[in-house]
Amino acid sequence: MAQTESTNELYLVVLPLISLETGKSEEMMTLMGEKSLATRFFPDEVADYEVMFRKMTKRLTGGHVKGYEVSTEEETESGRVVIKVRQNVA
Repeated sequence: MAQTESTNELYLVVLPLISLETGKSEEMMTLMGEKSLATRFFPDEVADYEVMFRKMTKRLTGGHVKGYEVSTEEETESGRVVIKVRQNVA
């Protein structure tokens, strides 16, 4: 059976994680399939987060995941920006 290529539309999310044991915190990036959960970035932050994500895509590629395409969508009401990621799969 031939595999067909398709895409998953995902959105970049930056989450603060706080250790209950140590009290230390750090930020983590992840992808979510729901736009309402996406982080709304200030316009001056977008380029840096896109670069960070693009550097990590080689670690997220393999198996059925063939690659990623990153684009931005401006939120008109607030002026903040959502980063949209298309995950290419086959």
